[in-house]
Amino acid sequence: MAPAAAAEAVPPKRVFANPPVLGEAAAPPIASLLKLPAPGPRRGSERLYDLTIKYVDSTLYNPATGLGQPVHLRTYVGTDTSPDRPFIAPTIEAAPGDTVRVNLKNRLPADPDCFDATIPTNTPHCFNGTNLHSHGLWVSPTGNSDNVLVKLLPGVDFQYEYNIPPDHPSGTFWYHPHLHGSTALQVSSGMAGALIVRGDRKPTETVNGDLDTLLVKPDGGAMPEQLLVFQQIQYACTGADGKIKVDADGNVDWTCLPGEVGVIESYDQFGPGTWAASGRWTSINGVVLPEFRGPMAGQAERWRLVHAGVRETITVQFRKVSRDVGPVASLRLKASDSDRFVEESCGGAPVPYQIVASDGLTMAQAQTVTATTLQPGYRNDLLVVFPEPGRYCISEVATSAAGNVSEAASGREILGFVEVSDRPKDKAPVTDVTKALTEQLVAAAQKVYAGKVRDEVIAGLKDGLKLTRFVPHPTIEDSEVQGGQKLVFFINTYPNDPTTFEVGQDFDVVPDANGNLVPEGASPYDPTRIDRKLPLGGVQEWELRSYFVSHPFHIHVNPFQIVKILDPNGKDVSVPGAVDDSGQSVADPQYPGLKGVWKDTLWVKSLITSGLTNPPAGEYKIFIRTRYRRYIGEFVLHCHILDHEDQGMMQNISIVLPDGQGGTAHGHGHGQSHAAAKP
Repeated sequence: MAPAAAAEAVPPKRVFANPPVLGEAAAPPIASLLKLPAPGPRRGSERLYDLTIKYVDSTLYNPATGLGQPVHLRTYVGTDTSPDRPFIAPTIEAAPGDTVRVNLKNRLPADPDCFDATIPTNTPHCFNGTNLHSHGLWVSPTGNSDNVLVKLLPGVDFQYEYNIPPDHPSGTFWYHPHLHGSTALQVSSGMAGALIVRGDRKPTETVNGDLDTLLVKPDGGAMPEQLLVFQQIQYACTGADGKIKVDADGNVDWTCLPGEVGVIESYDQFGPGTWAASGRWTSINGVVLPEFRGPMAGQAERWRLVHAGVRETITVQFRKVSRDVGPVASLRLKASDSDRFVEESCGGAPVPYQIVASDGLTMAQAQTVTATTLQPGYRNDLLVVFPEPGRYCISEVATSAAGNVSEAASGREILGFVEVSDRPKDKAPVTDVTKALTEQLVAAAQKVYAGKVRDEVIAGLKDGLKLTRFVPHPTIEDSEVQGGQKLVFFINTYPNDPTTFEVGQDFDVVPDANGNLVPEGASPYDPTRIDRKLPLGGVQEWELRSYFVSHPFHIHVNPFQIVKILDPNGKDVSVPGAVDDSGQSVADPQYPGLKGVWKDTLWVKSLITSGLTNPPAGEYKIFIRTRYRRYIGEFVLHCHILDHEDQGMMQNISIVLPDGQGGTAHGHGHGQSHAAAKP
């Protein structure tokens, strides 16, 4: 039960800041029979962190009132956690070759539901049990590594150990809880943080390098960096009885009156349409409507975007303000009025920028866009050049129903503001931001690299901002593919069937006991069942579909490469510049340019919103390829709409040794993880 609320607080600080970096803990003495090596330079280091999970009482800013709404939420607390922003986890930083240990301490209250064997597996429960997932890291899924099949009950401490291999890509990753049955509820409380792997490996004539080495300022030092962790903290308020308020129809009552406290304690707070109905705001690093200060006109910056929300699509666009909107604290703006605010106040032309990495992995060519789409679990790294000084809006763009998790068209939401300072007097005005970025990157390459590598990098940059010498994985060729997998998402919502969230391995549809068409063999999650056994050293092509609405597919451990994405008419909409011509939806901007891109989470779009036909009509067909390298053991794939995952849209996978009948186990890893990619 939430504590009694104090008077609503004054608004918290509005100036944007990157999340605090988690400070290292003091390592306890280690008993050993071996003489430990003397300290000295070496590749990789030991990093130890403490991270505690507990309830925290604080406030979240409400632009409608200009005040802080009292909330009582589960959150991570670590070294240097900001008291002004408790609902964003501190950032973990590491490098390839590091061993990262996290002492996770569950200090939530006891939860009897964790011991109730009568609660069905796919009914959300055990809200105070937890674990930890390092989303996107290429590390072991077993033991005390990235093992999401363990359960930490209240009062339990557990040390996670991530042995990041020396050939691990640098990039933007993140961490969050992943206990089946409580994942959505905990992530929605703000339990999520960035996990940044920084690299200093320059490309050589035979091996690719880290993009980090190119992203430097003209006068030296790292390029300025903004880290944005987007969250959707969908609290509801408790009444005098300490329970979440409901309306006359039994639905959540999203109003919060003076003296009431916001909590997240029920899965009734999630589901289609609830985000818009709630009136809550997307927060960035724990702050609603932050104000970014520091960018300089004409100077390139790296913006790392992490979608750490539960189920709502986010788009990001920059436009200069077209009128004086005054300080954020004086706006008095409801979320439902956000679209009108953007229309009236953010009338400048969209600022083009470049996407250079997807899900932390550098792309072969930067994509120039004026808006990017983030589905739950996505990360995009942007290079942004603001052309002139002044104030800019960070806002969403209007999105069609087919492109939204909510399956409803959405308007434009204001996310924050950027104050851009003037360029130095000796710098010329910027009229073409893409040209300005290219010139800055070419200048950096001339300074950082030498010989043939320098010439190759510069030639690529001048040829449409190609980044082929920084791609972390070689393309999977047709000759490598040894087999395939099928996956279909399905929600059974037929009136005479129980609602179930399912994953299947066959695209055929058959009538069920009630005569309704369903994917053959699809079923909800069963923790005792291994759904797919895949061979270590194998290379496979997967085909992904959805037979009821759209879902973001996520698989742990090994990333995948996108081969093609076919719309319902069979057109490949993953090629650069492709336009969706299905005739059933407007052009979708999130697929063009993804051909050949490496990811770990991908939107599986479907236009099916009611009963199936035979054969199904309206589905997209997505083809990806992946290598099963280095690690054996059990892990999961699932829909990254996290309340779908908690209710059964997940499968267990086991990577196993070959059967000895001619197979080869490449246990040494990717091997060519940083081999020079083909242009």
